[in-house]
Amino acid sequence: MRLAAIDIGTNSLHMIVVRVRPDFSFEIIDREKEMVRLGAGGLDGRALTPKAMQAALQVLSKFRRLAESHQVERIEAVATSAVREAENGGAFLKAIVEQTGIRARVISGTEEARLIHLAAAYGLGLTNEVAVTVDIGGGSVEITHGTGPMLVEGRSFKLGVIRLSERFVKSDPLSPNHERKMVRHIEAELKPFLKQIAEAGFDRVVGTSGTILSVGTIAAAEEDGAVPTGLRNRRIDARQIRRVRRMLCEADMEQRLDVPGLEPRRADIAVPGAVLIDVILRRLGAKAITLCDMSLREGIILDYIAAHRKEITQAERYPDVRRRSVIELAERCNYVTEHATRIGTLALALFDETRAIHGLTDREREWLEYASLLHDIGVHISYERHHKHSYYLIRNGDLRGFEPLEVETIAQVARYHRRAVPSREHEEFNELPKERRDTVRVLASMLRLAETLDRSHSLIVTGLALHERDDEFLLVLQATGDAELEVWAASRHAAPLAEVLGKPLRIESVQVRSEITTPGPTRRVRASAPERGSSRGLARGIRPASAAARRPPTEKRRA
Repeated sequence: MRLAAIDIGTNSLHMIVVRVRPDFSFEIIDREKEMVRLGAGGLDGRALTPKAMQAALQVLSKFRRLAESHQVERIEAVATSAVREAENGGAFLKAIVEQTGIRARVISGTEEARLIHLAAAYGLGLTNEVAVTVDIGGGSVEITHGTGPMLVEGRSFKLGVIRLSERFVKSDPLSPNHERKMVRHIEAELKPFLKQIAEAGFDRVVGTSGTILSVGTIAAAEEDGAVPTGLRNRRIDARQIRRVRRMLCEADMEQRLDVPGLEPRRADIAVPGAVLIDVILRRLGAKAITLCDMSLREGIILDYIAAHRKEITQAERYPDVRRRSVIELAERCNYVTEHATRIGTLALALFDETRAIHGLTDREREWLEYASLLHDIGVHISYERHHKHSYYLIRNGDLRGFEPLEVETIAQVARYHRRAVPSREHEEFNELPKERRDTVRVLASMLRLAETLDRSHSLIVTGLALHERDDEFLLVLQATGDAELEVWAASRHAAPLAEVLGKPLRIESVQVRSEITTPGPTRRVRASAPERGSSRGLARGIRPASAAARRPPTEKRRA
């Protein structure tokens, strides 16, 4: 299964595309980020600016196309501080759906902290270590305390770098007076919580997010003499962080742009970021910080995996998302697997045997199979009207990978497997395009007949073959036992298929020993001529065949 996770942050938009492995771990196969400063000028309840929203929408459209190019099955998107606080945050979320098709949800600061902690523990392989995780975003900072992936406590504080920059950075370089005001504000917000963590104790401090990684890159570059190629699990001494803070605060913009390891677009917000992480480390009494390149977006993936293990296992069994979503709906409705599968086998055999007559393609064949698997799911609501309940459940069953008209077609084929046949008097059927109405008639006639071939639910009929004579068709059923009930039921419901064939349809059975398996796209089902004494039947309303026509056929019709 492939998933995409999008973090709509105050400063940047991030997306990762992952492949989930059978053991429920994952590997990142693509990533993208764009700094749009969504929250610039829009924090503390103010509105997101039109310019920032438009830039974000353009990036999200690009993310959507990238995700689709990887054939992801689901996009999980969350919005954080900027959207959470903005007075027009709801309107922005609506615009995202309308312009990109992505449904983003706003998460609380506490939930954001939990997901970040989850990602950090996964990224560093923490199991029994007690860790403090710090994530500095544009609008907030999340600080957590927990053992391995188990969160003990997590908090979110409105101390993001954009927020601090707008409030305290009034000069370039930052004046000592403004730096002191910033520090006092940070300590006033964080001191009680950091004191509580320090007293509880921890084994290490973990830093995530672009701001901390940027400060860590500068520190590592100074230590190594060159910008490092990777930072994962890199341990940075707290004293080195303090030196970076001092250097950035004393430099103006032009000087910061020349700092090795500092991303140019972070040259302004790196100053409050360095001050913030330094204050946190000092208040915790930490001697170092371990850098982690996983954060909220990876936490989103991990959280989804934990909540959808069954679906992911299904993805391994059924790689095709369309088939998997059909099976998932059937299982949610407690379908009888053996019966539904057998009906599908027989319906597809009828489709294949009559392909030269109806002229439908493998696309319609697929619809017939899925309608067969789902035709009885309405039984758990009510048997008497279960065909109508099945129709409703299929229409509203969130079948993924299908176009709306495909879902409607499958639902109507299932709806007409019993009782009334397709009619223009039925509103839903009448609203279909003419070509699709014809398709529903053909497929429903096959499903209706296939359903009767397991009338006893004993799986007696295992295959079939259709033979054309001058004035009729003979349908020979392969059965592992007495199929008299099935022949009787099929003869009563064969008229719609006989109308498709254009000739009367006679049904007989022959006993065999072997079973068949579900046919593939081109599977053909053959049967030998019926033996004397086999069950026979006539479709209701279809004239009896002559004595000569009732003789066993010598050659099966090839369709």
